[in-house]
Amino acid sequence: MAERHIGKQTVIFKNPPSIKATASIVGPKEGKGALRQSFDYIIPDELWGEDSWEKAESKLVRETLSKVLQKGSLSNDQIEYVLGGDLLNQCIAANYGLRETDIPFFGLYGACSTMAESMSLGSMLIDGGYADNVVCMTSSHFCSAERQFRYPLELGSQRAPTSQWTVTGSGAALLTSDQTGPYIRYVTTGKINDMGISDVNNMGAAMAPAAADTILTHFADTGLTPDYYDLIVTGDLGKVGKKICLDLLNMNGIDLENRFNDCGVMIFNTKDQDTHSGGSGCGCSATVFAGHLYKEMMKGNLKRVLFVATGALMSPISTQQKESIPGIAHAVSIHRSLD
Repeated sequence: MAERHIGKQTVIFKNPPSIKATASIVGPKEGKGALRQSFDYIIPDELWGEDSWEKAESKLVRETLSKVLQKGSLSNDQIEYVLGGDLLNQCIAANYGLRETDIPFFGLYGACSTMAESMSLGSMLIDGGYADNVVCMTSSHFCSAERQFRYPLELGSQRAPTSQWTVTGSGAALLTSDQTGPYIRYVTTGKINDMGISDVNNMGAAMAPAAADTILTHFADTGLTPDYYDLIVTGDLGKVGKKICLDLLNMNGIDLENRFNDCGVMIFNTKDQDTHSGGSGCGCSATVFAGHLYKEMMKGNLKRVLFVATGALMSPISTQQKESIPGIAHAVSIHRSLD
């Protein structure tokens, strides 16, 4: 019997994993944004000494792993698993970035929801007694993502007002069994939602229904209410998707206006930086969590956070075949203490 499974889609941990350390490295544009003081390192340019954007993204992965292990005072041989992924075909940023680490690796693809997916599965590994130290991480790169999903940068294409700016960055969380906190108490696994949105320049609208569905399911499964959390944060809906998500929640009797935000809205100064609807990409929610949110929890400014990373499960092929865009969202409930 699955004794730790509650409700329809939620797991409660008997021995909640701790987040021992986090690390975040971002690009120069992110380094000029609203959260610039919270990142560990800001790279000087998009190539960062490499000869392609894809190789630069793999370097982001490699260096972020090194940084989180340094901050957690652990070595590669003390890590049982790395769980991670990115936006590129066959997750090449993670695969090539981690190929020399000699650490067992689970490659994941949940689009921009991958950080919460990796933290969900990493927590299950630790609570189940299969590991003591797990690194959960993701990455994205504006230039590599544009080349794969949209148009070559050389075209200088006009961006739609609803479009989002893929974050250049990598974020990592080191999960351990050492019970020092902050703790991952619940995980609510999302299910695929598809409302027929097919506009690749409006990811927020495609993902918002999945975010609302997972948040509603989390409260239904756990019996908790919105005021239980100091912050409920999605990623990465942007300004457009954030408003849609709030409207959908209001239609279902949940008012989160005063305790809801979105990583895609938070990371940039959208007015001054011209990022239209805001940030997106696997690296967006990962770097916002590993940087700003984790530091706020460690300072005691946030006691309980529901981290709901969202993903648009599309590909260049599905777009060419004129498919709609399925969305998914996974929720991770993080507590500063177990009181």
